[in-house]
Amino acid sequence: MSGHRALPGTILNRTQLLMLGFFVLVWIALVLILVLSPDVYEQSLRLAPSDMRTIEAAFLVALSALIALLMLGVFRRWRWAFWLILVAFFFGVLRLPASILQLTGMMAATGPTWYEALQGAIGLAQFLIALAMFSGYRKAGLWGEF
Repeated sequence: MSGHRALPGTILNRTQLLMLGFFVLVWIALVLILVLSPDVYEQSLRLAPSDMRTIEAAFLVALSALIALLMLGVFRRWRWAFWLILVAFFFGVLRLPASILQLTGMMAATGPTWYEALQGAIGLAQFLIALAMFSGYRKAGLWGEF
């Protein structure tokens, strides 16, 4: 077990630290894309120019709340959060072929090339994290260390 503490009396293991790190990186990427390249989300969400800032702000708030809730679930080792994350992350592998098809022009791209590549990388990372979570589950149960 790692020496990192979450809540009083709770020690975070590698699985939890991996999840929390992933969520922090995804949130940072979300904010950076909104600040540095807002047109990516404008294209993806098909926003009208007049509604842009309000919808982008609502989008950021909603995704931030979801990420915060999932992070709390990781800290508290909630059963439902474990299964939700595990299933969603296993399906993240579907981003990889979709990104490849978009990058090769066989499917319409939803954003610039770098964004499609990022989506594929996130999908691969999610799948690898799901494998680690499943390994930890098999060894030690819910939120078990991989």
